[in-house]
Formats: sequence, C-alpha cells, structure tokens
Amino acid sequence: MRKTTWQFGNAIVAWQKIHGRHDLPWQNTQDPYAVWLSEIMLQQTQVVTVRDYFARFMQHFPTVKDLAKASQEEVMGLWSGLGYYSRARNLHRAAQDVMALHGGVFPRDALTLQTLPGIGRSTAAAVASLCFGEPIAILDANVKRVLTRYFGFGQDLAVAKNEKLLWEKGQTLLPTQHVAQAMPHYTQGMMDLGATLCTPKNPQCLQCPVKENCKAVKEGKPENYPVKTKKLKRTSEQLWLLYAQTKNDDVWLVQRPQSGIWAGLYCLPVFESYESLQAFIKTKSKLDLQDMPVVKHMLTHKDLYLHPVALRLKAQKSLGHGRWFDRPSIPNIGLPAPIRKLLG
Repeated sequence: MRKTTWQFGNAIVAWQKIHGRHDLPWQNTQDPYAVWLSEIMLQQTQVVTVRDYFARFMQHFPTVKDLAKASQEEVMGLWSGLGYYSRARNLHRAAQDVMALHGGVFPRDALTLQTLPGIGRSTAAAVASLCFGEPIAILDANVKRVLTRYFGFGQDLAVAKNEKLLWEKGQTLLPTQHVAQAMPHYTQGMMDLGATLCTPKNPQCLQCPVKENCKAVKEGKPENYPVKTKKLKRTSEQLWLLYAQTKNDDVWLVQRPQSGIWAGLYCLPVFESYESLQAFIKTKSKLDLQDMPVVKHMLTHKDLYLHPVALRLKAQKSLGHGRWFDRPSIPNIGLPAPIRKLLG
C-alpha cells in the first residue's frame, strides 16, 4: 500500500506541474483570501462563469478586510447573477468572522477553517492544502469522480457513510515526500485531472497519469463511476410579479426575506396568484394591469414560471414595503438573474 500511495501522490504532483491548469486567476497564489473566494464561487458553478465574478470581487474587495467592511447590499450586488445566494451571505459573514475572531488572518488548518460560515470540509481542506500545505484530502465533485474510478468504488455516494469511506480512502493517496511543497500541486492536480481528463463523459484515460492502477480503466467502464442513486424530482411553481414603473422609468422593488428563494435580494413584488396581485393593487391604484410574456427560470430542482404584470404610474407613490429605484442604480444592487434580465 505504501508503494502505491507514493506512486499515486507523486504522479499527480508531477503531472500537475506540466499538464495541469496554470492560467486561472486564482492560481499561482497562496493567498488564502483569493483561494477561499474562488473555492466558494466554484461550488456548483463553472470556471468560465466564475472568472469575471472573481475579477470583479477582487477589484472591489481586494482583501478580507475590505469584504468584511462592505454592506450586504454591496456584496449581493456584485454576486447578482451567480446564483446560490446563500454563498454570498456566508462569504460576507465569514469575512467578518476572520476580522473579529482571528485578527484578520485566515486560520491555517482545515479544522479551524470549518468553523467559519459557509466553509465545509472540502473547501476547508482546499484552502489549508493549497495555501498552507496541510496534508489533507478534498472531495469535490471532480475528485469524487477520480477517486471512485481509481478505486473501483461502486458504493452509493448518496449514502453518507459511503462518502465518508471514500474520503478516508482518498486520504491514503496523499504525497509523502516534501509534503508541504507537494500538497498545493497535489490538490490542484486532483481538481485539474477531474476537470480535464477524468470527465463525466468520454474520459481521456490514455493520458491519465495514474491509469496503470485505475480499476475503472481495467474494467473498461469508467463512466459507471461514481454511483449516486438519490435523485431529487424536479418540480415547478407559478409566480406573478408586479412590474410597477413610473413615466420616468423608475421601478418599485422589495427586498426578499433572508431565507427562501432569492433570499436578501431585491426583486419585483412576488405573488402566488394573479388574483392576489390584483387584490393588492386594488387599494393602491385604479390603473389597468398589462400581462407580459411568461419567463421560465430553471433552478437546481425546480422550474419557475414567472408571470410579470406591468403597472404604469404617473409618479412615485408607496406600494407598501419596498422602495423606488431609478434605472442607473439598478445594475449596482443584488437582483435575481431572471429579474435582472427582465428589467433589461
């Protein structure tokens, strides 16, 4: 086992130095702030999408202190369109905790990093290994695929104990020589391998640096891994949106609750039925409502069918909880992606 362990870890390190990705903006640094920010953004989001968001965040908030000092509205405004908005709220809270509880310095070990909001076991391990050389395995989606194929691990990862077992097996493959210097390359290499060669479909097994000992390669069925049987059924929901505008093109927006869909973002007022929207407007205005084209928005496990209803007002007047925004200010606030697209 020790020989195999040494071969695997060092093969990944050597491969990453030559063939891994080196052009991503959050690479070639051991700044834990930049690495942490990229890891949070990359959760369930593709690299091509994250690039621009990462650059904007680093420009506006170049240090963890800058992020901690920002308002939630500023943070959500920059995050708008990236989705999974709880990540942004936790990001902001974690930055504040780093300043308040750790003197503005990121903890150097994964166990302490996990005490920060929004940092789970794999993200903590990524920061600790990439920035501080801690010998600890990560287990993101790409790495799960690499490990299950390498070990021929056919247990269902929808079962928590099986995922824990895979994590333990992954820990046995870490490099054993010059560990502190090797770990950043190893961790990045595991992510790179899953992203570029050990892909979900049509994996490039002939180019893989650990193909000789990969059980999935020997079986000839790498696409059978990983196994995860639990699938959430897709549902759908109909929502009606009040699109109130003045003749000056000001728009009435409300801030969503801090939990639930689009939590903390600004949004057009949302109603569960056309009748409830009408009932709300009756006491506010006698102007006619105009139906707009339905917008379909896909969430991870739900399809939203949004029904915008236009209301034209001559001048600003209160529509309850919320506020008027002029057009120039709208790009700077946090809006759900479909609402931003609707407002143009």
